[in-house]
This record gives sequence, structure tokens and C-alpha cells, in this order.
Amino acid sequence: MDPNRRPDDMLRITTVKQAEDFIAEQVVRLQEQIADRQVLLALSGGVDSSVVAALLIKAIGQQLVCVHVNTGLMRQGESEEVIEVFRGQLSANLVFVEASERFLDKLAGVSDPEQKRKVIGAEFIRVFEDEARKLDNVGFLAQGTIYPDILESGPVKAHHNVGGLPDDLKFELVEPVKLLYKDEVRIIGEALGLPASMVYRQPFPGPGLAVRCLGAITRDRLEAVRAADAILRQEFSAAEYDREIWQFFTIVPDFRTTGVRDGVRVYEWPVIIRAILSVDAMEASIPDLPMEFLQKVTKLILDNVPGVCRVLYDITPKPPGTIEWE
Repeated sequence: MDPNRRPDDMLRITTVKQAEDFIAEQVVRLQEQIADRQVLLALSGGVDSSVVAALLIKAIGQQLVCVHVNTGLMRQGESEEVIEVFRGQLSANLVFVEASERFLDKLAGVSDPEQKRKVIGAEFIRVFEDEARKLDNVGFLAQGTIYPDILESGPVKAHHNVGGLPDDLKFELVEPVKLLYKDEVRIIGEALGLPASMVYRQPFPGPGLAVRCLGAITRDRLEAVRAADAILRQEFSAAEYDREIWQFFTIVPDFRTTGVRDGVRVYEWPVIIRAILSVDAMEASIPDLPMEFLQKVTKLILDNVPGVCRVLYDITPKPPGTIEWE
């Protein structure tokens, strides 16, 4: 049987009892696999890596070394929340690496989406190598791979590229939720006692805002997409859409559009709002958001995000569109 393929008779995890059984089984497997070695984990703060971290903490405690890297491509307040939840609440063995300038310098002038992923992946590899070589007993690399990643990207979560660490480190992969869909991972997270803010956190791509700041990244346009995203998330939460709608975010493309501000013609960026309904990310439909809500969000973005003069709403389902734009 292919270990990277979900068996046809594997039942979906839908209940707390099923989640608890999965956790108990994985804890035993992880303890047997890891023994007395340490495990290195890229902790982005997304649902997948957070659940894997919590599962490993339950299984091996301080043998897990979580590395959170601020790439400069995180959402507003994201790194602070990761530190609070994992170091403050779960007492995780957490290493924080501030690397914003390092990543943004490497990405300067890079416009091709796949090249951006490669640049980010390569920097992650270097950061992880630096941290791994500071430790004496690391034998494993944990990864928040889930089943849609395997179906779409192959057996290694390609947009993280963490499988490219130097051969001399000889790490073995640990991927305890690789046969689960996102909804199942959330149920596991709840059963592990993760806070709701983490379990129901919006899905976020490995390259972060790099794939939502389209084309070559500039710091001002990156700040625009970060600020617009924060406004959108705040308003979705206030309207209680954040649990109902599976994913929502903003995009800022690498072109400008004509507008008028204070009676003067301007040439600024558009912000694109993307919101989708889905269960497993394989297919997605578009929520019918009230026009009043969209108008309120539009005004807030136009009033508070410098350099933006237009807001658009993407109503393309998946397929034919993908969830992300890059």
C-alpha cells in the first residue's frame, strides 16, 4: 500500500472520539519512531503546522524544537500570536528567528510565482540548517503536510521546500496528518486543546503574502496587502462570517489603476477580495456576501490603506480558478 495515499476504506474523522483515537494511535507511533531524538518543526502558526506541533508536544514534549521564522511575509500580528500561543500557553520549545530583511532582499525584483517560491524555500532551508546545526540530537524534520498537498503537489509539501535540507543532516520526515483533510485536522486540533483562534485560523500558503502581493514584491505594496487583509479579517470576525466562510483574504496586483482622490486624479493599486466556501480545498464556491458588507469593507480599505484607489471582489469558483492567485 502506498503510504502517501489515503486508503479507500479510511473513514473521515468527524467526532471527538475518532479524533481522540487518532491522537492516541499517533502518539504511540511517534514515540516509537522518534525514541530519544529531537524533532525540528517549521511552525508557521497555520492550522496544519500548529496541530502537528501540539501532537508532537503531547508525544515527546521538549524533544520537539519549533522554529518560527518571521519572513516579513506574515499577516499582521501573526508572529506575536504564534509566540503567545506556543511559548506562553503550551510551553513549547520555541525558537524565534527574525529574518524579514533577509527574505525581502532576496525577493527584490523576482516576479515569477514559482521563482518566488524557490527563493523563499531556499531561505527557509538556510534558516533551518542554521538552527539545526546548533542542536546535537536532531534526527527528524516534522512537516504539516495534509492530504490535499499530496494530491496537488506530490508527497512532499512542495511550497515549503523543507525537504531540501543538506544530506549530511540525515533527517527523517515526520508527517503525522498527511492523510487527513483540513476539516479533520481542525477536529484533531480541538481534541488536542488548541485555542479556537488557532484551530480555526485562516489557511495560509507557505510563501505567505508573497503570493498575494502579485509579481515582484515591493515593501509598500506588501504593506498594502497586509493592511487590507487585517481590515478584511477584522470585519469578517465582527460580522461573524469567519466560521461560516472557509477562507478570505486580499490580493494586491502589480499594476495600477486610475482613480480620483480629493478631486485629483491618482494612479494607485487595486485591492482584490477573495472569499471561498470549501470543505477540503479541492473544490470551492463563492459566498453571496451582502452588498452593504462589501461596501463597508471597501470604504475602510480605501480610507485606511495608502496607495489604494479601487476594491474588487473575485467571484471565480474552483475549478476553474485556484484559491490563490499565484
